[in-house]
Amino acid sequence: MPLLRFIPEATDIDFVGFRYFAFAIDGILLMISIVSIAVQGFNLGIDFKGGVLMEVKAAQVIDVGTLRQDVIRLGLGDPVVQTFGGTGGCDQPAGSCAMIRVLPRAAKPGENQNVIDQQVVGAIKAKLGNAYTIRRTDVVGPKVSQELFHDGVYATLLAIAMISIYVSVRFEWQYGIGAAVATGHDVLVTAGLFSVLHLDFTLTSVAALLTLAGYSINDTVVVFDRIRENRRKYKRMMLADLINLSTNQMVTRTILTSAATAMALIPMYFFGGPALADFSGPILFGIVIGTFSSTYVAAALLLYLPAPAGSIESNTAEATA
Repeated sequence: MPLLRFIPEATDIDFVGFRYFAFAIDGILLMISIVSIAVQGFNLGIDFKGGVLMEVKAAQVIDVGTLRQDVIRLGLGDPVVQTFGGTGGCDQPAGSCAMIRVLPRAAKPGENQNVIDQQVVGAIKAKLGNAYTIRRTDVVGPKVSQELFHDGVYATLLAIAMISIYVSVRFEWQYGIGAAVATGHDVLVTAGLFSVLHLDFTLTSVAALLTLAGYSINDTVVVFDRIRENRRKYKRMMLADLINLSTNQMVTRTILTSAATAMALIPMYFFGGPALADFSGPILFGIVIGTFSSTYVAAALLLYLPAPAGSIESNTAEATA
């Protein structure tokens, strides 16, 4: 009995022919991301901006407006207060847990920033009283937060560079360039999502970007490996036809892998609480972008680079020389 198939096992799509359309979409996404990051930057969370974050639990549904006004009356500026669900009894009743984020004033000369932060924590606890249970308290200083942000950026760039070096050694340098462009594109567009939607950019966001880089290169390497395999098998086939053949052979596998990964992440996004939502949400978006770039962009870039050794174009160029 044949297995149930949601998409055909063999396709005949002219991926190379559609590359200009794909490049146009990618160009628009990249432009939006770059402009947004350059103009409004990131909405840095407490990890990168410093401040106080508290998670509280009440016995009843929390009125966000009232809770926010209670914190404002403490003279702590413009706090961010939002409810969340998930595990730990936050769904009993729904909306009984809240996250409070405030940015204490900067320490003046002779003052200790840590003392000021702890005073803010104490003031909030006193204001909330016995009606709330404090589930978590995080205090991050501004100097540490800046170092964390810079380290996060460096880690992401280093990951992309090392991935490109690996692909260059594992295959050929042309593939390394294609992998660098495709992976960098996926990470940059996903980072642009944080900027465009003004989402909190935290250490969890950096972890999501690094995870996405690893996931993206997996799909790209699978396509590259099939191109190299077919290059040995069809020695007289033009590179464009070889790319189409290899991509069509792997597109079903790529789509099914992406769909399976997305199905595992969707419950984390909707039912895992804010921490898991901040991690799984960007990866879900990145899976769509990464699948698109691995299918349409990464391999097509080989057409604009010197032909890999062993291809008919390379052999023709060597014979002409």
